[in-house]
Amino acid sequence: METTPPGTAPSGKTQGTPRKRPALGRVPFLRTLSADLPASLVVFLVALPLSLGIAAASGAPVMAGLIAAAVGGIVAGCLGGAPLQVSGPAAGLTVVVAGLVEEFGWPVTCAITAAAGVVQLLLGISKVGRAALAVSPVVVKAMLAGIGVTIVLQQTQVLLGSKPAESVLANVAALPAAITNVELHSALLGLTVVGILLGWKYVPRAVRRIPGPLAAVVAGTALSVAMAPGVERITFNGSIFDAVALPNLPDGNWRGAALAVVSVAMIASIESLLSAVAVDKMQNGPRTNLNRELVGQGSANMVSGMLGGLPVTGVIVRSATNVEAGAASRTSAVLHGVWVLVFSALFAGLIQLIPLSVLAGLLVVIGARLIRVADIKTSRRTGDLLVYVVTLGCVVFLNLLEGVIIGLALASACVLWRVLRAPIHIHPPAVPSAPWRVTIAGSCSFFALPRLNRVLHSVPEGRNVVVELNADYLDHAFHEALLAWQKQHTSSGGTVLLEEHGTTVFKDAAHRSPQRQESREFPLPPRTTWQSAQTVPSADAASEEYDDVERLPLRSILLGIDKYHRRYADRVRPLVQGLADEQNPDTLFVACVDSRVNPNLITSSGPGDLLTLRNVGNVVSADGQDASIDSALQFAVTALAIDSIVICGHSSCGAMKAVISDAEGAGNKNLGAGFDAWLDHARPSFRELVDGHPVALAAEASGYSRVDQLGMVNVAVQLRKLEEHPVVGPALAAGRVQATGLFFDISTARVVLVTPEGIEHLDPSVVRGPGAAGRTNVMGA
Repeated sequence: METTPPGTAPSGKTQGTPRKRPALGRVPFLRTLSADLPASLVVFLVALPLSLGIAAASGAPVMAGLIAAAVGGIVAGCLGGAPLQVSGPAAGLTVVVAGLVEEFGWPVTCAITAAAGVVQLLLGISKVGRAALAVSPVVVKAMLAGIGVTIVLQQTQVLLGSKPAESVLANVAALPAAITNVELHSALLGLTVVGILLGWKYVPRAVRRIPGPLAAVVAGTALSVAMAPGVERITFNGSIFDAVALPNLPDGNWRGAALAVVSVAMIASIESLLSAVAVDKMQNGPRTNLNRELVGQGSANMVSGMLGGLPVTGVIVRSATNVEAGAASRTSAVLHGVWVLVFSALFAGLIQLIPLSVLAGLLVVIGARLIRVADIKTSRRTGDLLVYVVTLGCVVFLNLLEGVIIGLALASACVLWRVLRAPIHIHPPAVPSAPWRVTIAGSCSFFALPRLNRVLHSVPEGRNVVVELNADYLDHAFHEALLAWQKQHTSSGGTVLLEEHGTTVFKDAAHRSPQRQESREFPLPPRTTWQSAQTVPSADAASEEYDDVERLPLRSILLGIDKYHRRYADRVRPLVQGLADEQNPDTLFVACVDSRVNPNLITSSGPGDLLTLRNVGNVVSADGQDASIDSALQFAVTALAIDSIVICGHSSCGAMKAVISDAEGAGNKNLGAGFDAWLDHARPSFRELVDGHPVALAAEASGYSRVDQLGMVNVAVQLRKLEEHPVVGPALAAGRVQATGLFFDISTARVVLVTPEGIEHLDPSVVRGPGAAGRTNVMGA
């Protein structure tokens, strides 16, 4: 984002004398060097022993780990999309690389690494970085745990002074012999490293500034020089530059090599992207560009493979250390790579003092930390324990690629089962005269047909049934099966009442392709939407379901009560239990008696929130002419101590039509003298309308009809009456109560704020009223 230089106005005009920018600001990386330089040194000290240990565990030349660390820091640091992520050789690929070295040899493994970098580069250019995150986290965690198990069993052999076997089973089988023939010095050195790493968090804070892995390796090496000079150590010839070697193409088995390229590319990409996402959660700086990160990782692997280095990935251990050390930019990762390169070139001789058992102890702890008890608990809590166990087992006993593929397939199958398994249940009636209930929810597809048929055919013939369909997805096969059963059951003398409560429409399944629709948070739709002629039983059928229903004109009300008891009563009970003995509403809501106005609905309120006063025309009396209105106002203000009073009018109001009709001389004789007398409460509003009330002018400008203009003016007039009321007026003047005017436009289902000066659309998307055909602002259009 462009920023305005100091002393410059946004328009570009200079305000006063511009301040001279510091010289360091001209070189961006220098601005953060004070934070990045110490952070890079800390990360270097962590990365050095880890890179050596991973190279040794992979069966690769030791210097290959340092080459990968230097390339990962410099190349991925410069080109990657995660500024604070540090890349290098990772324990997650140890098992894969060891297998490739065993099968193809080291030069061909380098070629596979370079080719995997090309694949990653293409993935990044194709902008599929986010698609790589479409992997179940439980599979990734189980994969890392499987790698951890493999590393621990393999390096335990080295720690005991033996040679690691090729497979996990072979390492387990060889463990008793390794313990029996233990090389004491190697074991003690390795266990010393393990002990230091496990106890490092308990040492004083000042000492903990030294990275634990570095302290453990230095301590173990120093002990070996003093007490066990004969233990097996790291060996290599020359410096890091002497270790640089061009890769070789495979001699045959191209299919296996191609599969290895894809495996390395996918695992390295997933591990890098997941690590980048984790780093984003640890800091508040710039977010990761995942596609650019793939380009950076691919470039690093191409260079590392061409120079004879291990595969490179983003590493969470080094990245977390980088963030905790206070790094501010990618300069820290780049400098860490430079330090690795300088150390490997100048002090390579020191590396050859490190015993193999010391690195083995380091790797045992690293591998053990990949097996997280928290991940196992989470997978058990979320129902993914089976996926975790199967993936871990396959990674350990088969290989990494097959384990991940099997884990992903099992995770996908579990998701398919959970998503497509529609809950279908039958509920026998509590009393013989009540209907049977069948509840269907979720995704109703052909996968659910076996359970649907079993449940439906368990309903006794000739009985009345209510089918409650709460589907978020419904296909033609399910629609057809339900209709076929309905026809069959009806022919046996029973009735079927189909109620729909989900986001899909049952009849649409027969005419259009299945699709999921947005959830509708609308608990109580009008009865006419679900008591249609097709779904409501006849009067004869209803009389069989409900006692005396045929003799009552309230059949629809009783059906609604039945639905309330079935679907809502249990949900409402917790909401009203605390209101059983007293109420404590905060608002008196004065509304018209019109059936289309639902105060709780338009205010998103529930039981106990609103004290409601409803009358014809939503009026109040200012001079004590109506005891009913006065008592409601006094009870609300004095007894309940409400905070606000709302006067709410609505569109196409019958009372406003009657006032206009009477004023124009048509009268309202058919409504009776009592109704005509009641209109006296609203007639002052008509006079205000004629006199050009500001609310009337604003409503007219917004395109509202004359009736609705009067309805809005009436709200403003009733608000003024409240100020003159002997009880409400003083409370308003003292600020104990606030008064608000609202207008509900039925045709658009929008609420308008009415003030003494005009109107205001509370829905920010609304531009004009119904006179403009309800035009709305579309964000971003």
